Amino acid sequence: MTTARYRPTWDLALDPLVTCKLCLGEFPLEQMTTITQCQCIFCTLCLKQYVEILIKEGFETAISCPDSVCPKRGHLQENEIECMVATEIMQRYRKLQFEKEVLLDPSRTWCPSSTCQAVCQLKESDTPLPQLVRCSVCTLEFCSACKASWHPDQDCQENVPITSFLPGESSSFFKADDDDAPIKRCPKCKVYIERDEGCAQMMCKNCKHAFCWYCLESLDDDFLLIHYDKGPCRNKLGHSRASVIWHRTQVVGIFAGFGLLLLVASPFLLLATPFVLCCKCKCSKGDDDPLPT
Repeated sequence: MTTARYRPTWDLALDPLVTCKLCLGEFPLEQMTTITQCQCIFCTLCLKQYVEILIKEGFETAISCPDSVCPKRGHLQENEIECMVATEIMQRYRKLQFEKEVLLDPSRTWCPSSTCQAVCQLKESDTPLPQLVRCSVCTLEFCSACKASWHPDQDCQENVPITSFLPGESSSFFKADDDDAPIKRCPKCKVYIERDEGCAQMMCKNCKHAFCWYCLESLDDDFLLIHYDKGPCRNKLGHSRASVIWHRTQVVGIFAGFGLLLLVASPFLLLATPFVLCCKCKCSKGDDDPLPT
């Protein structure tokens, strides 16, 4: 026979449970993690999964507090991230940080060759004119503005596929048409993107711009993917017709649901408006009344 050990109520009060804002579960304090910068607190498991997803997807290098209404807009420090993720994920995080630094540094740029990817130094200049850059690793000479092979006395061409100036490549893979080029530049932020598989609807991880891989046309406002019903990109999405119809049905259903909800709620909002205004008027009159003496 086992007897339950009685625990006094004051002992329970010394060990309260804390609610995690992500999973809404209640955990003891030792299973929670507090972000140093903003003092927001979450369960360690949720915060770990949140950080790992952001690093694996490469969405951002400055990992912000998961609380969307965080008053201090806090960010996790590097030592906090290192304590909760595996070594290989931390190495990826540092790599993403370095890539972001090079991208934002006007005095550095990446070598456009997919077989090199070294960091090249640019010459200091008062005017942002294109200049000749020579990679110290693969000796490739390219334009600092469009990353194409150096073109003196010529204007930069927009959306030049990287395969047109890769050195030493002679296989048919690198002689494909521009539409089938494995590496292209984002039409908005000009960052190089490699596509190895998947559909033709692309989203740049750097600027979150959605576009068509074949013609580089913007798909930011094309929720129904009508772009692939006509023109040169017709039926090039990479999904079956049934899956496209199902996607459109879901999108239309979401908008229809919001519209129906608004339609149903409108009469109640109209009926409640006079009562809200009346309460506000009474409150304002009550505040104006002098205090009794």
